[in-house]
Amino acid sequence: MLQRLHEILRDLCQKWNCRLIEFNGEADPIHLLFQYYPQMDLSKFVNNIQSVSSRRIRSQFADYMNKIDWKDVLWHESYFIASCGGVTVSVLRQYIENQNTPAFPVRGSGP
Repeated sequence: MLQRLHEILRDLCQKWNCRLIEFNGEADPIHLLFQYYPQMDLSKFVNNIQSVSSRRIRSQFADYMNKIDWKDVLWHESYFIASCGGVTVSVLRQYIENQNTPAFPVRGSGP
């Protein structure tokens, strides 16, 4: 499912004339690194990503989603965006690549 989400996000970025550089995630949250033009309305872009990806994932993985999630939406309304100057893309990419493992141990999973 994460691979399909990656494909959907890449396609949406192309439609918005921006470029998906890196994508990774856990069950929650996901991390995107994308390049965009300063004129782009980021709130509309995120809203579009959330609504389109939710609709597509829910339809393509309906049986699985119905078993684990009872809500009508896939995403929380909130999101975080930061623009970065003075940091190389390789540093940002490395940060996102490392997000696929939880930062702290899951309760009850200790030694």
